[in-house]
Amino acid sequence: MMMSVQSSRRVFGLVIGSLSMLLLFQGIACEADYTQALAKSLLYYEGQRSGKLPPIGKLQRVAWRGDSGLEDGSDAGIDLVGGYYDAGDNLKLGFPMAFSVTMLSWSTIEFQSKLKAKYEIANALRAIKWGTDYLIKAHPQPEVLYGHIGGVDSDHQCWQRPEDMTTPRTVFMIDDQHPGSDLAAETAAALAAASIAFERFDRSYSYQLVIHAKQLFDFARNHPGKYQNSIPEAGKVYASSGYQDEMLWAAAWLHRATNEQKYLNFLSEAGDIGGTRTTFSWDDKFVGAQVLAALLVMKGKVDSSGKWGEYKRHAEEFICSCVQKGNNNVKKTPGGLLWFLPWNNNQYVATATFVTTVYSVYLDAKKASINCPGGAAHPSDLIASAKSQVFYLIHES
Repeated sequence: MMMSVQSSRRVFGLVIGSLSMLLLFQGIACEADYTQALAKSLLYYEGQRSGKLPPIGKLQRVAWRGDSGLEDGSDAGIDLVGGYYDAGDNLKLGFPMAFSVTMLSWSTIEFQSKLKAKYEIANALRAIKWGTDYLIKAHPQPEVLYGHIGGVDSDHQCWQRPEDMTTPRTVFMIDDQHPGSDLAAETAAALAAASIAFERFDRSYSYQLVIHAKQLFDFARNHPGKYQNSIPEAGKVYASSGYQDEMLWAAAWLHRATNEQKYLNFLSEAGDIGGTRTTFSWDDKFVGAQVLAALLVMKGKVDSSGKWGEYKRHAEEFICSCVQKGNNNVKKTPGGLLWFLPWNNNQYVATATFVTTVYSVYLDAKKASINCPGGAAHPSDLIASAKSQVFYLIHES
């Protein structure tokens, strides 16, 4: 399988921005470094835009980009103009795109006040909305979701600017006869998380996002299956290892967005909650779901025993391993960078460091710590770990 360079870059950008917000406002390191990292991580999205771009200015600051992909969806008789390209190529791939939107939304939710203070909240919301507008277009019916545009082989054999594309823009979808629970559930998670980010800024749009998210979750649940079995083209670049993690991830975000009991029930009744993971990525969201469930425990919304205690324990075991206080710590390079996997390691560093940082915020609010095998991990320990990783990613990568 061709691994995710795009996911590494896009998730790297949004996570560096999110961590920069927290570290910047704690006065850590050079403020200019983190202010610039935050701004550029959001600017990156404008360089990845597909579709009809706004006039050059504050709504489109990347002046060297132009309109592209204006016929996307025409072969299926649907408007699929917009969304984001897959970084170094011109494919539009719903699975990793939706994960990027989910993570960007999570970042914006947790650090909204800090984004406002640095005058970046509008840029963050625009980055989210460019993705969610497209995901809404891609979901024209409750049990139909367009998840892939472009031919992998033809695209990768023809490197060209999206404005000059000559490769086919073939459209692929999932439906009730051709399911894709992972794709549908990840898209549900993205739209649910985005609905929270927009709740205080555009209630009507937030409500629209929730409606689509609910329909997509039901679609994923009622018609189980891996999406690459329905869209074999996607399997060449972003094959999913399974869909249980996306189902939990989507249920966690939908509960946070709606407070509806049925999503809480889905989490509490799940047979497989992932155990203790070794990565958090576009293909494995168990850690994300576990962290969101752990937050429910810390807020006293669910019992700390049983299944909910398991979620929290697994989330904390992952974080303990990242901060080097676990039974099976994540390896480090000689320079101190966490080392998960040899291909696109930075994406795993970025996502792991993000959840470590977010968890430090949750712990700090409760004046709590994690009881790791290697000793107590306080919020300050988690931030120290995050600081070391972000510094390396910005200055050494």
